[in-house]
Amino acid sequence: MSLNLKRRFTLILAGSLTAAAVFSPVAFAVETLNIAASPVPHAEILEFIKPQLAKEGVDLKVKVFTDYIQPAVQVNEKHLDGNFFLHQPYLNEFKKSHKNDIEVPIAKVHVEPFAAYSSKYKKLADLPDGATVAIPNDPSNSGRALLLLAKQGLLKLKDPKNISATQKDIIENPKKLKFKELEAATLPRVLNQVDLALINTNYAIEAKLNPVKDSLFIEDANSPYANLLVAREDNKNSPAFKKLVAALNSPEVKKFIEDKYKGAVVPAF
Repeated sequence: MSLNLKRRFTLILAGSLTAAAVFSPVAFAVETLNIAASPVPHAEILEFIKPQLAKEGVDLKVKVFTDYIQPAVQVNEKHLDGNFFLHQPYLNEFKKSHKNDIEVPIAKVHVEPFAAYSSKYKKLADLPDGATVAIPNDPSNSGRALLLLAKQGLLKLKDPKNISATQKDIIENPKKLKFKELEAATLPRVLNQVDLALINTNYAIEAKLNPVKDSLFIEDANSPYANLLVAREDNKNSPAFKKLVAALNSPEVKKFIEDKYKGAVVPAF
C-alpha cells in the first residue's frame, strides 16, 4: 500500500469513528433515578416530566406506592433514590419513629389542600351533635385534621398552632364529636360509614372527589404542608437530582398542575 493510500485510509477510519461517537445512542452516560411516589398527583407529575428528563440524560423510573410508610422506608434503606409524596411535618414524625436520618427534602413542589367530606350532609351546619368523624391515623395528618376542625369552630385545642396536636389536646368539643383514626388511604372507602371524613387530597382525587367542589370545608392557600421531593443525604447533590428539581419547579409543571387539577393541587414554587 502506498504512503498516500495509507494516509487516505487513516483519515477515512478516523472520520468514521468520530461519526460513530457523535451519532451513537450510548455516546453519553444515562443517569437513572428511582423515585417512589403516590399515584395521584405525584406519579402523574413525574410521568409528565419524564420525556424532558430523558432528553437531558436522566432515566426517571417512577415506583408507585399506595401507602405512606413504604416510600419513606425504601429510601431510608437505600433501595430507592428518593421519594415524592410527603410534607415536612410527616417527615419530622417519620424520623422520630423510624430513626431516619438520611432523607433530605430538596424541593417544594405543590400543596394539596386538606379537606372534609360527607356523603350524608351537604353543609357543615347540618352536622349533628355526636357525629362520627374519621381522620388519618398518622401523627402529622391527624394533627392537621384537628387543626382544620378547630379552624371551623368544631372544637378547641390547647394550642391552635400545634401541628402535632392529638385528641388529648382537645379542651372543648361542643358537638361531642366522636373520632375514628384510620389509615389515610382507607378514608374515602369509609365515607358512607361516618358523618364526616377528613381526607388527604391525593386519596380524594383517586376516589374521584373534587376537593374544591365536593368538600364541606378545605384548607386555605397558607397551608404549611407543601409536598416535597426528598433525596438521600448521599445523593442530594447529584447532577440527576439537580435536573429533576429544575424540571419539577419549571413553568411547564406549574401550568400542568394548574390546568389538570384546577385548584385541588396548588403549585408551591
